[in-house]
Amino acid sequence: MAHLLDADYTQQFLLPPSLEDWIAPDHPARFIREFVDALDLDALGVRWASGEGGRPAYACGLLLKVWLYGYYERIRSTRKLERACRNHLGFIWLTGMTVPDHNTLCNFFRANKQGIRALFRKTVEVAVKAELVGFALHAVDGTKIPARVANRGGWHKKGLEELLQRLEKELAGLEADLERTPERDEPSDALPEVVAKRQALRERVLTALDALDQAGEKHLHPADADARVVKCGDRNRNLFGYNGQAVADEKHGIVVACEAVQDANDEHCLNTMIEHVDEQAGRHAERTVADTGYATGAELAQAQADELDVVVALPSTARPNPDKPYASSNFTYDAERDVCLCPHGGVLTLRGTRERKDKGYVLRRYRCTVKDCPHRAQCTGDKKGRTIELNQYHEVFQRQFEKHRDPAVRADLGKRSHIIEPVFAFVKEHLGFRRFTVSGLDNVRTQWALLCTTYNLHKLFKHWCSGKNRSGHEGGAPLSAISRRRTRILSCLRLLSRLAVVLPCPPWRRSPRLSAVPTRIT
Repeated sequence: MAHLLDADYTQQFLLPPSLEDWIAPDHPARFIREFVDALDLDALGVRWASGEGGRPAYACGLLLKVWLYGYYERIRSTRKLERACRNHLGFIWLTGMTVPDHNTLCNFFRANKQGIRALFRKTVEVAVKAELVGFALHAVDGTKIPARVANRGGWHKKGLEELLQRLEKELAGLEADLERTPERDEPSDALPEVVAKRQALRERVLTALDALDQAGEKHLHPADADARVVKCGDRNRNLFGYNGQAVADEKHGIVVACEAVQDANDEHCLNTMIEHVDEQAGRHAERTVADTGYATGAELAQAQADELDVVVALPSTARPNPDKPYASSNFTYDAERDVCLCPHGGVLTLRGTRERKDKGYVLRRYRCTVKDCPHRAQCTGDKKGRTIELNQYHEVFQRQFEKHRDPAVRADLGKRSHIIEPVFAFVKEHLGFRRFTVSGLDNVRTQWALLCTTYNLHKLFKHWCSGKNRSGHEGGAPLSAISRRRTRILSCLRLLSRLAVVLPCPPWRRSPRLSAVPTRIT
């Protein structure tokens, strides 16, 4: 029969246990410790004035390790972090059995937002030095994440205007009823309770509408004025949220730039994210790919002016369609004559322009003048002739078409989802992050940077475990000289304890008190 292993609660230790022996050499807590200890926190701007009012004074590095390892282990609440410092062995080892309270952790986060965001840049620098970033191909994309606040408490302009109209009618009817009722014993300046409540609600509605007009928005939440209504969540619903942008490198998937914005779409983020890559990684890649959401004329024109090799997926309506010979995408533009040519050679001349204020560009209208065209019935039903509208960035999109004809460019564009989408899948599924837990754009940017920092730390931890970029022995993190000596002493003591079990104990050493103590030392 096999020996059953069970807990021996009477077991004694000859020497007190060492913290270095509590976790494995390749434990992620060791990597977090080495990463933070190698940082120049003063240069990053991480400072902490603790110890006021008799509170314990914790070191900045200690609190920073708790936050980083907490996000690494999917623990983001300050109260849960405090509880983990008492119960989680990795936290106990990392903090040296020190337990900072949740108020200290929260105040540290609030006081060091810039420094926490600067940690992301340090992970990129480490990855670049370790040659984990190839700078050959970058992919940019964004994901919509709901805000901390719910939709129920938000202000929506259309609904508030309808409510205001109903209140005006209801108040007019109540005031008319008051005029027809006889005088009462109560003072004349005291309104009935129903009328007072309606007037108070009317004032709140007017205040909310004024706030919407001042912000220039149709939707606003009083608890988080920076959140915007975006399509997010599993059901793609309109919720208050933010747009988390990221740029990933092809070689090992390292995130080289990140930012959280209020935009409901990605139309104005392409060049901004490439600038963030230059700031945080030192330089941009030879080619950057993006999906259809970044296919805007202004962004592509700016990238072309900056001589950036950018490839975006073009919308299906803008691609030539052989199945529909008279589609607008099959008409070509002749820049020398400033005319459009139909698939059969017909000429469409310029007839005017109109401005799209919502899109920020001007459309030029071209109309066919061939009245006896044999294909007119199949081309259009307009009696005046076929009309084509081209925006001012038409030539920019044509250059994108020319790029897409290259098989190598199409192959790089096909890699886009395999490069950037795993980042968002990791954040939402592995880290379990489905909603921001802070309010305000500044706090959201800090939390999004912390999430991308955690993603990079997971990537760097695998490289750290492989032993390619560490000092010390290859099996794990380097131990101190004292710990190595202590390990050798414990090994000798364990050997002696095994011999003590085999050898008989002398009669003069036998006593009830000593026999009650276990002889094996572990």
